[in-house]
Amino acid sequence: MGNYSVVVLDFETSGLSPDGGDRAIEVGAVLVQDNRITDRFQSLMNPGMRVSGFIEQYTGITNQMLKTAPPAAEVMGRFAAFLDRHHLVAHNASFDRRFLDAELKRISLTRRQEFACSMLLSRRLNSDAPGHSLETLVRYKQLTTSGVFHRALADAEMTAHLWVGMVQELKKNHLMKVVPFELMQRIMKMPKGAVPDYLRRLAQEC
Repeated sequence: MGNYSVVVLDFETSGLSPDGGDRAIEVGAVLVQDNRITDRFQSLMNPGMRVSGFIEQYTGITNQMLKTAPPAAEVMGRFAAFLDRHHLVAHNASFDRRFLDAELKRISLTRRQEFACSMLLSRRLNSDAPGHSLETLVRYKQLTTSGVFHRALADAEMTAHLWVGMVQELKKNHLMKVVPFELMQRIMKMPKGAVPDYLRRLAQEC
């Protein structure tokens, strides 16, 4: 991955919108350096509120588990230190970014790092995939998986394997020695149809 690192992160939450009062209830993240996972972070976090039966069923995270979890503010303080200055990656990043920013704001911190979205990238680089949900891509790309979904660390690890795979394929298919983070961000914002030509041109310049 060249000389930069990324933290791939995932939140489990009490609902869809931090603006609507929903909170993070679990965070999981892995640090990827030189295309390898080198560190992990995982914690349940007590949001000071009950979650619905649907969320308990969907995530397997119960109100009992949250009652004994460390307070959200404490977890986010430790997580902010783990994030350090690394670039950030998430699957459907707009969702995780909103919750990260909202939870950091509660402890008077502001995110400085840039995000890339593995889902938007996959739509452009895996255009023949049957879908771009994490579960679908794990099956399609035959990625390493524990078989657990909707738990933060498991989802972060699978997203990291997806990200690493896309970096490796770009290197192999387009003869790139390094795949800069900024290039991944550029690709994810391009119209799908423009990506193959752009990558061909890039390979010729290498």
